Amino acid sequence: MTAVSTDLSALAQQLRVDSVRTSTAAGSGHPSSALSAADIMAVLMTKYLKYNFDQPDNPGNDHLIFSKGHASSLLYAMYRAAGAVSDDEMMSYRQLGSPFQGHPTPVLPWVDVATGSLGQGLPIAVGVGIAGKYLDKLPYRVWVLCGDSEFAEGSIAEGMDKANYYKLGNLIAILDMNRLGQRGETEYGWDGDEYAARARAFGWHPIEIDGHDFADIERGFDLAIAHQETNEQPVLIVARTVKGKGISWMANENGWHGKPVPKDKLDATIKELGGKTDLTFDVPEAPAVVPKSPGSTSNADASATYDLGKSVATRQAYGDGLKAVGGERSDVVVLDAEVSNSTMSEIFKNAYPDRFFEMFIAEQQMVASAVGISVRGYVPFASTFGAFMSRAYDFIRMAAISQANIKLCGSHAGVSIGEDGPSQMALEDIAMMRAVHGSAVLYPSDANQTIALVRQMADYTGIAYIRTTRAATPVIYSADEAFTIGGSRVVRQSDEDQVTIVAAGITLHESIKAAEALAKDGVNVRLIDLYSVKPVDVDTLQAALEATDRRLVVVEDHWPQGGIGSAVLEALATASDGAFTVQMKHLAPSGLPGSGTPDELLEWAGISASHIADAVRELLG
Repeated sequence: MTAVSTDLSALAQQLRVDSVRTSTAAGSGHPSSALSAADIMAVLMTKYLKYNFDQPDNPGNDHLIFSKGHASSLLYAMYRAAGAVSDDEMMSYRQLGSPFQGHPTPVLPWVDVATGSLGQGLPIAVGVGIAGKYLDKLPYRVWVLCGDSEFAEGSIAEGMDKANYYKLGNLIAILDMNRLGQRGETEYGWDGDEYAARARAFGWHPIEIDGHDFADIERGFDLAIAHQETNEQPVLIVARTVKGKGISWMANENGWHGKPVPKDKLDATIKELGGKTDLTFDVPEAPAVVPKSPGSTSNADASATYDLGKSVATRQAYGDGLKAVGGERSDVVVLDAEVSNSTMSEIFKNAYPDRFFEMFIAEQQMVASAVGISVRGYVPFASTFGAFMSRAYDFIRMAAISQANIKLCGSHAGVSIGEDGPSQMALEDIAMMRAVHGSAVLYPSDANQTIALVRQMADYTGIAYIRTTRAATPVIYSADEAFTIGGSRVVRQSDEDQVTIVAAGITLHESIKAAEALAKDGVNVRLIDLYSVKPVDVDTLQAALEATDRRLVVVEDHWPQGGIGSAVLEALATASDGAFTVQMKHLAPSGLPGSGTPDELLEWAGISASHIADAVRELLG
C-alpha cells in the first residue's frame, strides 16, 4: 500500500478492480454481484463503519455481515483497502488452503459468521443486535448487506419480524437491489417501493436511495442513523443498483451471475474500471469499551438433584439444569420457540428473564439468533420439540461452518410421546444432529444425568444437542455421579453375561425391565446406557461385546436409519478398521406411527421390554 486516500470514487473502483482480479484468477466467483454494491461499501467503510481491524475482538466494534455471501470478493477487497490484508493474500481467493474462501467464514478474524446459504445473514444479525442491546448494552451497530434474491426466503421474514419485536434500533440492513438473480430478474426487480412497503409492514423504517450516487448513499446512512437516535426501529436501506456496474458489456446483462471476467477480457476490463491501484483508506475507529455483565449470579441456586426411584421427565430436568447453570454462569442465555412450558426452559425464564429470548414459532430465527448471540461470546441454549428442529436444519448446518458455540435441545422424542401422534414425534433428530460437523449428541435417560449433561454442554465448545423425553421415568443414578460427553454407563453386568443391550433414553428403562425378566429365566445381559450418541464410547462397547460373544441388541425410539444403531456400528467399524463383527438385533420403529398411549406405541414399535427380551432369546437360539 502506497498512499492513504479519501476519494470515494477511487475506492469504489479499486474494490471493483480487485473483485474482478480475484475472481478471474480463481476462475470462479460472483464479480457482477460485488460490483453492484461497491459504491455503497466504499461509503460505509470510510464514513460509518466503526471498526478496528487490528483489534477484531474489541467489543466496541460494529459488525458487518455479508448476507449475500457470494459477493465475498468485495468483502476481501474492502479488507485490502483497509490495510488489513496484502494483495498477495487477497489474490489467493478460492484456492485450497486459503482463508479467502468462496463465501466468507470465520477463519478470517473479521468475519463473524459463515454466509452463503441465502437468507441467513440478516436473521443472524438480529441475534447480534439482541446481544448488543440486551446483553452487552453497548452502542455498536450491526450492518447487513443483503441481496434482493434472498428477500424471497421465509427466514428473511422471520428475521425482520423479530428485529421489530425486539426494537433493534442498532440494526441497519442494506438491500442491494440490482434486479438480476441467478437465472433472470428477481421477484420484484427494481420495484423499491414494494420492498419499502414490506419493510413498513414488518415495523422497519425504509429509506430508498440510488446505490451509485455517493451523496445519496451518504444521505441514506445519515437518515438511518438519525432515525435510530430517536426510534428503536430497525432500518432497511433499499439501494437501487446495477449488477455488473462499471463494466460496459456486463452491466445489467443477464447471464453473468457467478461467472468471472474471461481472461481474454481482463486487461481491457481493468482499464475500463480505472486500472489497478494500491490505495488504503481510513476506517472510523471504534471506541474502546467494556461490555456490561449480562446477568447476576447472586441468585445462583444449588444444583437441582433428584432422589433415586423418583419419576422425573428428562425435559423437566433440562429446565432445572438450565436454571442451575444459569445461576453459576452469567454468559448462559436461553431461547425458545414458544414451547417453553413443554421444553421446560421456562424454569430458566422465570429465574433469569433478562437472559431469556422468546422467538415464538420461528425455529429458523431461534437458531439464527443463537448463532448471532454466540458471536459476542455468550453460550446460548435454544429449545423446541425435536421434530421441529428440522425446520432450522440449514441454520444448524451453517452454524457448524461458522464454528458457532450453540447448544440445542429437542424435546418430545420418539413414539413414546404418545397421543399427539407422528407430527410431533422426533424420529429423525439423532441422525440429523449426528451429521453436523463437530457436534455432540446426547440422549439422557435419567434426571440427575440430564443435569450433569446440561453442565457438560455449557462447557463444550461447538454445537451440542440434547434429546429429552416427555414422559417421567425413574431416577436410576445418584446426584453425585459424573457423566461426560463421549462416555457411557454400564447399568447392569455380571461374569455370566450372554448378550449386550445398548439403549438410551426411554428404551433404557424398557431394557432394564427386560433384563430383570430375563434374569428370572437365568439369562444375564450386559446393559449399556449410551447417553453420548456422538461421540460414542467405543471402548466400553468393545469390552462388553467381547464378554458376550459379540451378541448385540440395540433398541432405540428413533428411525433405524442414522440413530443409535448406526452410531454403534460406525464406531465399531472405525475403531477396528471394519474387522469387528457382531450378531445384532436392531429394534426401532419402522412403520408410520399414529396416536396411542406411550405404552401402546412402545409395544407397537417393537421397542418395549417384551420385544427386547424376545430379541435376546432369539440371539441365543
